[in-house]
Amino acid sequence: MEKKNIDWSSLGFAYTPTDYRYVSWNKDGKWDKGELTSDPNITMSECACVLQYAQTVFEGLKAYTTKDGRTVCFRPDLNAKRLADSCRRLKIPAVPEEQFI
Repeated sequence: MEKKNIDWSSLGFAYTPTDYRYVSWNKDGKWDKGELTSDPNITMSECACVLQYAQTVFEGLKAYTTKDGRTVCFRPDLNAKRLADSCRRLKIPAVPEEQFI
């Protein structure tokens, strides 16, 4: 993938449409390896717990560009730990830290 010309100083925390997104599914207690997709839509059962009981968690992660042009995330390990903690509290399968990062 080519690096996009992004004005990082004006990039906020609101949703920003992207060309690709990472999607991974949990089945029978195991996460698949996930994949990049250009499709912004997902299909889920009308019986999904997130719809029936509002059982969901969110953990934001923001990337920054350094002075030398590298793109980095600030302490993604702490984001992964917060996500896992939220998942445990709601009895949702936690995404493994190495997969989150």
